[in-house]
Amino acid sequence: MPDMNQDSDTRAPIKVRIGFVVDLAKRLHEYGTAAPRLEDVINLVSARLGLACHVLATPTSIVMSFSDPEREDDLAEITQVVRLPPGSVDLKRLCQIDEIADQVIDGRLQLAAGRWRLRQFRQSERASRRMWVVASFAVSAASIAVILETGWKGTLTAGLVGALIGVVDRLSVRHPNIAAASEAISALLATLIATLVAVYVTPITVRPVIIASLIVLMPGMTLTTAVRELSSQHLISGTARMMGAIATLLKLTFGTLAATQLCALLGLVPAAITEPPLPVWTAWAAVLTAGFAFAVLFRAPTRYVPVVIVAVVLGYACTQLGEAYDAPTFGVFLGGLAIGAASNLFARVANRPGALVREPGIILLVPGSVGFRSLSFVLERDVWLGLDTAITLVTLLVAIVAGLLFGDLLVPPRRTL
Repeated sequence: MPDMNQDSDTRAPIKVRIGFVVDLAKRLHEYGTAAPRLEDVINLVSARLGLACHVLATPTSIVMSFSDPEREDDLAEITQVVRLPPGSVDLKRLCQIDEIADQVIDGRLQLAAGRWRLRQFRQSERASRRMWVVASFAVSAASIAVILETGWKGTLTAGLVGALIGVVDRLSVRHPNIAAASEAISALLATLIATLVAVYVTPITVRPVIIASLIVLMPGMTLTTAVRELSSQHLISGTARMMGAIATLLKLTFGTLAATQLCALLGLVPAAITEPPLPVWTAWAAVLTAGFAFAVLFRAPTRYVPVVIVAVVLGYACTQLGEAYDAPTFGVFLGGLAIGAASNLFARVANRPGALVREPGIILLVPGSVGFRSLSFVLERDVWLGLDTAITLVTLLVAIVAGLLFGDLLVPPRRTL
């Protein structure tokens, strides 16, 4: 394909330029880009292509108004309204999109060719990929169980339940009628299986096993993104994302409580036990395996899997440092600061999206399980404990977002991805 310089790109028909920008926005949304970053990228690319663009992104829609920047009235000539389902993080696709945008902006790729490449991303999921995802659900659940000190029996149970939840997750992708209730179904199954194992097979600490099994479904990252959007005055997207996260927490909580009450009616009440502590090295080994599982779940490019694992270890190390000095909130803030600065530094050095470090790096910092416990306490009529846990949730969310913002000040972003 012949190359095209930037001047010829700006002289291309306006519909061709707008078509590329619209497709770029769709793909950024589909693969998990937050509203502030998406809007910044679209504004940057539009300006480079000689377009004036006003964009509004929410978790389920994008509105873009385009005009000629040389016009004095600044009235929109073309407005595009795109309705989309909420996106999910796909680090491999974000890297490819970043490369396409760079090539188009630098004049190394024609607009038509760039748009064609963006449209080739929609592919059906391979069977091997589904197996890897299910295995990653199991590994991440078992790893978190070790970190939560559930003991070897609880770890094995969490891994088995995590694999089952992975199967439910894959089924929900192929069957939309299951997707709406997948979180409640997963929580119901996790609670039932953990209780049955504790009563009939071997004593385990049920609640940590349930939390570990559901860790991938916890909307901690969504809550963090929502607070960050609200802090940057993206009020519509932040509020909508916050409500979506709360809805997910409610479904998880309902599934857990429904299963708990069903077990109580059947007389299945697990005995309260205390697991013997695991060796210290097991937690760090679990962080490494969790990092690998997150790399698979976030679809990180193979060559950057070590980067993802290092980012997860860095975030966990900061939280451990805070706990060592009896300052968990400061540890979370320090983790956000370190991950934010490291992601921007990586983006500058490797010329790749900082999301490769930022998204997996904060996964062990985000307090999704805290929100889950808060709602559980409230629905169990322990309102004061629920409120106390909710305050902890807000404190941790603010600490993470503050850390990420200070990280951006310490090492300015290369660009917005």
